[in-house]
Amino acid sequence: MRNILLDLDGTLTDSSLGITRCIQYALQQLDRPAPPPADLLFCIGPPLLESFTVLLPDGSADLAREAVLHYRDRFDRIGKFENQVYDDIPEALAELQNQDCRLFLATSKAEVFARQILHHFELAPFFTAIYGARLDGSLCDKGELIGHILERERLAPAETLMVGDRKHDMIGAATCGIGGIGVTYGFGSIEELTVHGARLLADAPLAIPGLVARLRQAVSGDTADLPRQ
Repeated sequence: MRNILLDLDGTLTDSSLGITRCIQYALQQLDRPAPPPADLLFCIGPPLLESFTVLLPDGSADLAREAVLHYRDRFDRIGKFENQVYDDIPEALAELQNQDCRLFLATSKAEVFARQILHHFELAPFFTAIYGARLDGSLCDKGELIGHILERERLAPAETLMVGDRKHDMIGAATCGIGGIGVTYGFGSIEELTVHGARLLADAPLAIPGLVARLRQAVSGDTADLPRQ
């Protein structure tokens, strides 16, 4: 596997502090109660509008979109850097490059913010290209985003993998006919990842290059018996 698509939140960085604070801020701007951070972790990974639709069940689609605008206001000013790179991520990315892999960011976060985050944390040099959602909401669906990357970069599905921590990553990968590695140190559960198509699981960042190497060496292409790392 020479083309590795990587999610951002929950895969490269622990963004829970910034995201939950921005969600709370958005709800407060709408005079709605703000749940505690632990109750907002489900929002990390899915498209933002989808999360606010859940958090504002009695509201209109316009209200959810207004919440997104309030969220982005604080996120742009403060929240995007209330974030922390997981231990060993730079080393894992470097090892993937040593395997002659090309790395692509594939995040449902707005691409403009994703670029700023990768540059701020000095991760951008590892990536061949950075892809994320557009501010108008397009490409926030992981399947749509992955398909866009495959087409734009002319990547062969058989030579491409998606690495992420939520079901959206695995569903998107399956939709586009590529393999998926689930990371268990992020915000999704092992059950969520495996039920939605992850055949391989990495318990730590440095396990990812090993799983990629095993896949590349597998003659049959059947990963069912490959162990979790």
